[in-house]
Amino acid sequence: MQKVLISYFVIFFLSFQIINAQQPQKPTSVEIYNQIQKLNFLGSVLYIAAHPDDENTRLISYLSNETKARTGYLSLTRGDGGQNLIGSQLRELLGVIRTQELIEARKIDGGEQFFTRANDFGFSKNPDETLEIWDKNKVLSDIVWTIRKFQPDVIINRFDHRTGGNTHGHHSASAILSVESFDMANNPAIFPEQLKLVKPWQPKRQFFNTSWWFYGSQEKFDAANKSKLVSIQTGVYYPAIGKSNQEIAALSRSRHQSQGFGSTGARGEDTEYLEQIKGVVLKDKTSIFEGIDTSWNRVKGGKPIGELMTKIASEFDFKNPSASIPNLVKAYSMMQFLDENHWKAIKSEEIQKTISACAGLFLEAVAQNQEATPNSLLKLKLEAINRSTIAMRLVSVTTLPESKNTPQNLVLNNNITQNSTLDLQLPSTVEYTQPYWLKEKASEGMYTVLDQKNIGIPDIIREVKVVFNIEINGVEIPFERTVVYKYNDDVKGEMYSYLDIVPEITTSILDKVSLFKDNKKKYIAVKIKAGKDAVKGDLQLELPENWRVFPKSIPFNFDKKGVEQTIYFEVTPPNSPEETVAKSVAIIDGKRFDKEQIIIDLNHITKQQVLKPSEAKFMRMDLKTKGEKIAYIMGAGDEVPSTLTQMGYKVTLLNPEEISPEKLANFDVVMTGVRAYNTVQALANKQKILFDFVKGGKTMLVQYNNPNDLVTENIAPFPLKISRDRVTEENAEVRFLAPNHPVLNSPNTISAKDFEGWKQEQGLYYPNEFDKAFTPILSSNDKGETPKNGALLIAPYGKGYYIYTGLSFFRELPEGVSGAYKLLANMISLKRPMAMPATNVKP
Repeated sequence: MQKVLISYFVIFFLSFQIINAQQPQKPTSVEIYNQIQKLNFLGSVLYIAAHPDDENTRLISYLSNETKARTGYLSLTRGDGGQNLIGSQLRELLGVIRTQELIEARKIDGGEQFFTRANDFGFSKNPDETLEIWDKNKVLSDIVWTIRKFQPDVIINRFDHRTGGNTHGHHSASAILSVESFDMANNPAIFPEQLKLVKPWQPKRQFFNTSWWFYGSQEKFDAANKSKLVSIQTGVYYPAIGKSNQEIAALSRSRHQSQGFGSTGARGEDTEYLEQIKGVVLKDKTSIFEGIDTSWNRVKGGKPIGELMTKIASEFDFKNPSASIPNLVKAYSMMQFLDENHWKAIKSEEIQKTISACAGLFLEAVAQNQEATPNSLLKLKLEAINRSTIAMRLVSVTTLPESKNTPQNLVLNNNITQNSTLDLQLPSTVEYTQPYWLKEKASEGMYTVLDQKNIGIPDIIREVKVVFNIEINGVEIPFERTVVYKYNDDVKGEMYSYLDIVPEITTSILDKVSLFKDNKKKYIAVKIKAGKDAVKGDLQLELPENWRVFPKSIPFNFDKKGVEQTIYFEVTPPNSPEETVAKSVAIIDGKRFDKEQIIIDLNHITKQQVLKPSEAKFMRMDLKTKGEKIAYIMGAGDEVPSTLTQMGYKVTLLNPEEISPEKLANFDVVMTGVRAYNTVQALANKQKILFDFVKGGKTMLVQYNNPNDLVTENIAPFPLKISRDRVTEENAEVRFLAPNHPVLNSPNTISAKDFEGWKQEQGLYYPNEFDKAFTPILSSNDKGETPKNGALLIAPYGKGYYIYTGLSFFRELPEGVSGAYKLLANMISLKRPMAMPATNVKP
């Protein structure tokens, strides 16, 4: 009975017993026992949806930890088009963050993660639009590829393929494509080029994971006839670790920090419902694996392995896991004699990890520096220690990607550390460390991945590794470790990062948009960073000939890697308005280096290096501003303040706690950042001060907020209700409702042309109910929809103006959309006309 209770497992301890994501896992006896149990279950489930955070973590956790199934989540996109509550990163950089959040979530709930090449281009109102912007055939190919590679027995869709238009278009599209792929994956005539690497595969059945959300309310769902649905009781409790399945799922979901999806765990009974939509029909609806052999019997010659794994599990000693090693090594050896098949590779890798865990086998390869360049020599420190009484010998180590084998012949005695050093020569062809899906130029709807084998891989592909070849009971087993860098932090202790391969030199134009309001020269700052010692060359800023750059080239010479320097070029724009792209390029021995290094270092995910072309947008435009002083209250995070500075305003980031009449007296305009009224609790008690600021003759400009979880309902001095209205078609016609209003005429004249070239969307979360004191300025709508008039609302209040806008300035300004600059300048410049004093006129 004790073993039955303790068999329950949650992988989340592996994540929460460490500080950062790169540290090695050190499983407990309970976790090891779960690994052994999973070694004896040969069934798999693939969950399919559209975005990070769409997945049902309760069901994934249950299937992985209670059922012991290999459980994968295929997110068609990486969430690039979403919003960001924890920083200013948007688009592909947000996609990198959300990718890592999914990877961390899977570490907690026990699932595996996959993606397609689909690009999250932003909110879509129907699947037809989604599939028009995505390359439907390529996304379908990627789903079929994942099915053939993962070989799921069961597929579960998060969304309903029959209800297009009732939810996000990406959601419906994910279900539509999943249903289409169910039979296609087994047809060798479909995407035959894949069959060089995988085989056709037919899943047994497919389900739709329905819930109250699809019925409109919990009450309607409770009243619905569920006789045709499969019910799964997921509210299990794991006594060995004191957590319910729902609590594990909540911890997993809470990894989606950029989306504000922190979740509180629940306890008690919980039911998930599945509607079968394809495949062999279930008879008694008690198991989604009905009729599927999930034992080793499904593998030719696998029955003895299954019997041995059953014996290992029944005899497992929680006080001495190493007692299982002899039989685990025997099982590993038996697997190697099987014919090549899907499960052989999967279970061989799993059992290697289990053997390592049972032995307390700690293997590590540490680089002296966190960064290295191609064709350089790495100095590695190796550590190997066997913390068990089982005899082991380190036969050799193999370094990758050079595939060089170095004999070691070291006996690994119990609890005796073997330290050594090793040189690893990096080839000149080693790839830079970066998200592989960002290496090639993407389209609006698709990322470009040229190597079929890489499609679907969730993470950065790291080539630099060391394989420790260890002999145990006469069997040589390879244990692969990725090369890391580590150091000791006085506060946090041991800190890990992966080794990054970097260019010899990287450059960065510091202002991603440079605004020239006249033809006067500006000094453009370019930061340059050495990726290796003793690097010298010339830095150039490339622009069209009618943009004059001085000097043409600036030499640099760095003695040490990691050294940074900011260099300035003098740029004179043309006389007439023009937009162009500037590129910074370093030339070393005739070779061009044109990459910018971006580091994303957040506490909840693995540190990420992104390499993008070092570019910036330069705009020569006749923008009129009046030099107002702006107090900016940051919300969820955006880059608007730096843009305002470029426009010529004096901008101060104001701490919300410090808002007072005295503090505001020095400013002309108060501007709140995106979702400030969702994220800044202090604003709830500052509204009267802010409204009095407006009443006294100043301007308050509030950017968009989500209607849910507002810190106060009184975000405006007059009644205003935020809705979920939005205009997702960035090129939708914009109509002027108040063409004579100053905001459209002074100091810049606004025309329909100023709404051309907007990115991803026009705006979101427009108010749909507002007081008659507000003047709606703009009207627009997506195709087939009613006009949305809440994009820009302006109300006089006292002697000043209160402005609410759902327009996506936070996206448009960093992209250098000139019309957004002009309109924002007019909003900031609004002033109430002064009343003329009465005069005495003689008759």
